[in-house]
Amino acid sequence: MAMFPALMNDTMFSDLFDDPFFEGWRNTDNGSAAAAMPTNMMSTDVREKDNCYDVDIDMPGFDKNDIALELNNGYLTVSAHKDEDSGDKDKNGKWLRRERYMGSCSRSFYVGDDVKESDIHASYKNGTLCIEVPKMQAQPQVEAKHQIAIEG
Repeated sequence: MAMFPALMNDTMFSDLFDDPFFEGWRNTDNGSAAAAMPTNMMSTDVREKDNCYDVDIDMPGFDKNDIALELNNGYLTVSAHKDEDSGDKDKNGKWLRRERYMGSCSRSFYVGDDVKESDIHASYKNGTLCIEVPKMQAQPQVEAKHQIAIEG
């Protein structure tokens, strides 16, 4: 694992996240809708603890009701949608400049097939979504011995 940023890549330490937990979080397809998302949108910090991962995702400007968490086939997907009209106090007048993000965004994290929805805890405060995902201990595969009969 190199500690240098990859040339021609917008993610400075993209190769630091080779752990399966981070699988699928970085979308490198420049033609996707996620590529149009501002680079500071959904910035994520992941902290490993003894028995869990703490995931903090910056989601400024979103209301708690705009955010959804879904667990499907071992992937935790965080998505949010902000309508163009949400938060408008005065519908009269025309916009001269709009820099705040409007639309949808999402990120997915592989958390393992053994994690259940009831194991994941989330809170939203001051524009940061905080998620606690338990570490599931890999169950060692016990290889059963099978005796093979010898004929003759």
